[in-house]
Amino acid sequence: MTTVSTMTTMTRIVDVFRLALVLVLFAGFGAGCAGADLRAGKLGAEQVGMATYYSPRLAGHRTASGERYDPARFTAAHPSLPFSTWVQVTRLDGSGRTVVVRINDRCADSRKIIDVSEAAARRLDMIRAGSVRVRIQVVTAAGRE
Repeated sequence: MTTVSTMTTMTRIVDVFRLALVLVLFAGFGAGCAGADLRAGKLGAEQVGMATYYSPRLAGHRTASGERYDPARFTAAHPSLPFSTWVQVTRLDGSGRTVVVRINDRCADSRKIIDVSEAAARRLDMIRAGSVRVRIQVVTAAGRE
């Protein structure tokens, strides 16, 4: 009797393990698609992570797209979104603050997903904090301004 009970328990453990494995695989495929959509600048693609803002000392320096950084414009750097893609940046702390920025530069720091201009940082009320948790969503694909 003990052997049958042990076998039933083992079968349940294996079934739970298989279910968990399937869920992890589906989650991984979904995340991969979202990442590809984001890299392509697909309308509606989203990403959640930390945002920082440019140092005022960078005013006038060239961005990766070739234009000069202007702290008064609503621009941003992202690791992979195509240049000229417009994204909505929303703070996730419940403040309700949002801003729409155009991607014109690259950022490589793995701790952040976007680096916004000073004007955008002021609109998001993040100057004092320096970095905040945000969701970015593509609102206009590159070339469709």
